[in-house]
Amino acid sequence: MNCCRNGIFGAALWLCAAVVAAVPSAAFAQSSFRNYRCADGAQFIVGFFQYDSRAHLQLDGKALTLPKRVALSGSRYQAKGVTLRITKAGVTTLKHAKRPVTTCEQT
Repeated sequence: MNCCRNGIFGAALWLCAAVVAAVPSAAFAQSSFRNYRCADGAQFIVGFFQYDSRAHLQLDGKALTLPKRVALSGSRYQAKGVTLRITKAGVTTLKHAKRPVTTCEQT
């Protein structure tokens, strides 16, 4: 009788583990990642998460978190000499590392 309970418990535990592994995490399901290529040759990846107003940027092999700043049109993210702007029309510009502002397009 005890052996039967252990078998049922083991099967139920395996089934729960399989369901948890098959369902994507809530954070991944509610995120957006975009790849960009800029006119000056720079490439970066930016991630946006539903409950985080910051932009998470991978640029020049470094991870940066840019807080959202006040913008008249669209969105502006800025920190540590890096500025990312995304207008309502979808035009994206990047300024970083003492380089001039460059236009970027999503790839």
